[in-house]
Amino acid sequence: MTRARRVAQISVLLIEDNRLLREGISAALASQPDFSVRATPPPREKVLRQVREAPPHVALLDSALGDQDSLRLLAGIRKASPATRVIVMGLLPAPQDVVEFIEGGAAGFVMKDATIAEFHATIRAVANGASVLPSMLTATIFSHVAEHAERHPPSARRAGAMTRRERQVVGLLGKGLSNKEIAARLGIGLHTVKSHVHNVLDKLALHSRLQVAAYSHQESEAGS
Repeated sequence: MTRARRVAQISVLLIEDNRLLREGISAALASQPDFSVRATPPPREKVLRQVREAPPHVALLDSALGDQDSLRLLAGIRKASPATRVIVMGLLPAPQDVVEFIEGGAAGFVMKDATIAEFHATIRAVANGASVLPSMLTATIFSHVAEHAERHPPSARRAGAMTRRERQVVGLLGKGLSNKEIAARLGIGLHTVKSHVHNVLDKLALHSRLQVAAYSHQESEAGS
C-alpha cells in the first residue's frame, strides 16, 4: 500500500483587516511547532503579491474584509496559487454566503469564535486534503449545495462515464474523507486520488469536493 504523506510544516497566510484579530490569531497559530505563519491586511494587490512570491499551503481569509470583496480575493488567490487551500473565517454566516465561498473554491470554513484547538485542527485537516465545515453548518450547507445541484444536474451521460474507482472516490468524499484517508482506504497513492477527484469534478461538472459530497448524499438517498 502506498501511504499518503502529511504536510510536515504547514505555511499559513492569515488575511484579516482587524489588527487585534490579526495579531491574536497569528500568535495563537504561531505557538504550534508545525505552523509557519505570516499575517497581512489587505489591500488585495499586496495579498496576491505575497501569495505569488511565497505560496502558502493554507490561506485563512476573513469573509468580510472592510473595503474588499472577499470572494474576489478568493478567486485571485486560487488563480495566483492553485495549490493553496483557502479556509474562510466568519461569524454567523448565512448559508448561501458559505455556499458562494465553497463554489468559489474554498476548502473549509471556520467560525471566528471557534476554539484555538478547532482552528488548529481545521488548518491541519485542510492542509492534508480534507474539506471542513463547522458541524453546526454541515446539514444546512449540504441542503443548499444539493439545491444548486438539482438546478444544474450533471447529465446522465457524464455521470455514467465515471469508472468504478471514481464512484468509490465519490462515495468516500460523501463520507467526508480527506485525500489521505481515501488513499489509505483504497490502497492507492495520493497523486492517484487527486487525479480521480479531478476527473470526478470534470465528469460531474461540479466545482468543489463539497458539491461532490452533496451529490453523493443525493445518490444515496435516491437509492435507498
